[in-house]
Amino acid sequence: MLPTDLADWDAVNSAARAVEDAFGPIDIWINNAMATIFAPFSEIGPDEFRRATEVTYLGTVWGTKAALDRMRARDRGTIVIVGSALAYRGIPLQSAYCGAKHGVKGFFESLRTELRHDKSKVQLSMVQLPGVNTPQFEHGRSKMPMVPQPMPPYYAPEVAADAVYWSAHHRRREIYVGFPTVKTIVGNKVAPWLVERVLARTGEKGQQSDKPADPNRPDNLFSSPPGDPGAHGPYDAKARTSSIQLQLAKRREAVIAAVASGIAGGLAAYRAGRRS
Repeated sequence: MLPTDLADWDAVNSAARAVEDAFGPIDIWINNAMATIFAPFSEIGPDEFRRATEVTYLGTVWGTKAALDRMRARDRGTIVIVGSALAYRGIPLQSAYCGAKHGVKGFFESLRTELRHDKSKVQLSMVQLPGVNTPQFEHGRSKMPMVPQPMPPYYAPEVAADAVYWSAHHRRREIYVGFPTVKTIVGNKVAPWLVERVLARTGEKGQQSDKPADPNRPDNLFSSPPGDPGAHGPYDAKARTSSIQLQLAKRREAVIAAVASGIAGGLAAYRAGRRS
């Protein structure tokens, strides 16, 4: 374990060097840097907004650079960026995080193009997640009256981990996790005005539980709280532990083939019926 400020390039590069010195060449690098503030934009200070942006955006950029600088020379390796449906659709109370995730997506697309131009064998993937029941809702900075919660419906961390692991071992450009992610991304492409209205009505309440918040609780925006919080947040009882959509996405080629076969069979039966 190497405690590192991911917003600091020198620290991230030193951590990558220490890992290779101890274990050998890095084959897989997963970027999961994030910090957020649950508050309206008008209540976020400039230092808070800058810090959340630097950790979430630059943490991903510096992690990618540290890994790529080493992988490019060997012309192999895989980098997985943990993204979010919020890389496509901003929601209320998380302007810093949503803005950073949108930036990460633009960075990802630019770098993918450069690697393709260079005919590099380094693989870069992005996993777009739904709400996940992690400890961020207990140690993320919040200025809301109630304890934050993931926007329902949300999933257990194991679902996200399954998608990240699968992405690290398959050459898929991007993978969406959970039907809420698909619905958010596709819906925002088709009718962004409608999604905006729905979120304006439900977004703030949907991100707050019914438990009053402690205004004096420590958070992790500028320094890490003591101890290891683990992977699970406080909402296991309502978190979904599997995703049919994810399993279908992982078997995309077989699903497409089955659908095409069904359509072809249906057309053949229809034509046979017309001739009889």
